[in-house]
Amino acid sequence: MAGGSILSKADVEALLNNPSGESRTVTAQKLAMEFNSSDLSNEERILAEDIFRIMIKDAEIRVRQALADNLKENLDLPRDVAKSLANDVDSVSLPIIQFSEVLTDEDLIEIVNMQDEEKQKAVASRRVVDEKVSSALVAKGSEDAVATLVSNEGAKISDESFETVVERFGESPKVQKPLVYRSAIPVTVAEKLVYRVSEELQKRLVTHHELPPDVATDLIMQSREKATISISKSGSQQDIRDLVAQLYKNDRLTPSIIFRAVCMGDIPFVEYAFSISAGIPVENTRVLIHDAGKLGFQSLYKKARQPDAMFNAFKAAIDVYKETEKEHLEDNPEKFSRRMIERILTFCDKSGIFVETDDLDYLISKISTRH
Repeated sequence: MAGGSILSKADVEALLNNPSGESRTVTAQKLAMEFNSSDLSNEERILAEDIFRIMIKDAEIRVRQALADNLKENLDLPRDVAKSLANDVDSVSLPIIQFSEVLTDEDLIEIVNMQDEEKQKAVASRRVVDEKVSSALVAKGSEDAVATLVSNEGAKISDESFETVVERFGESPKVQKPLVYRSAIPVTVAEKLVYRVSEELQKRLVTHHELPPDVATDLIMQSREKATISISKSGSQQDIRDLVAQLYKNDRLTPSIIFRAVCMGDIPFVEYAFSISAGIPVENTRVLIHDAGKLGFQSLYKKARQPDAMFNAFKAAIDVYKETEKEHLEDNPEKFSRRMIERILTFCDKSGIFVETDDLDYLISKISTRH
């Protein structure tokens, strides 16, 4: 407050020598509240800052805590004062770390790298966490700190950092749940989580990204492969490419998942799957898959090292897909699936495979176990 009511440095030094911690705490609170007001002159504000630099050295924790609690959201707090408070004991530092916008990304990264779990969690809880800070947290942070980060929608997290989260804590229920409930995650991360999370979280993983309601209804009965294809169908071409590459790298690009993709009409997934398995460009793969004759797909199938016993089933499924394109059945998933099952059941009958079901999961399991 203007008019000379602010304490002088001499007053504060005398006060700090007073054995009463209570009186020093009250003084710190009053001074911080005055600093938060708009009534101080420039000279008084400078004097207050100098007084804070004295008070942050007070041996009484509650004096320093009074400063932190009252100055945590002040944009005019000197950075050196904020950094000193942020590196104090938890009761002093946490409010500053979580709320002060005076601290820079570099300050926050230093805290993540050098300080304890509680301080890491305070960084992860900030209203906005920039990508650089998030990267430091997922690389160095504790399990609880990373769980706090991914539950914070104000945290900007790069795709690379999401991958690191899954690598470090993909098996942790503490991290899994907020990750699955996050508003948006990369499709490759979603695929990795399908193989780790509970059935309940699998359902949330699919439905939370606005996939068709029937996918959520059927998820309990779906295999992990079906859940993966469901995720694929919601992604862009780049998402599908990345997803297929990840499956291939981790030996999960199985014949059954590729066959399932055909049966569910996810031809882009099939094209990328055969492309990476055969080691040829996807443009060439598309030509061979959609070639009117049998030899084009047959040569691709062989080069992709798929099981001989499944070739006719694959060919039948792709032929059905071509028919449905002409009939525009791709926009009618129920009719598409029924036609697909009917044709493949006909193939099974001719091949001596006894199947009394219209369940696609069972059908695929019967065919894929023949190789």
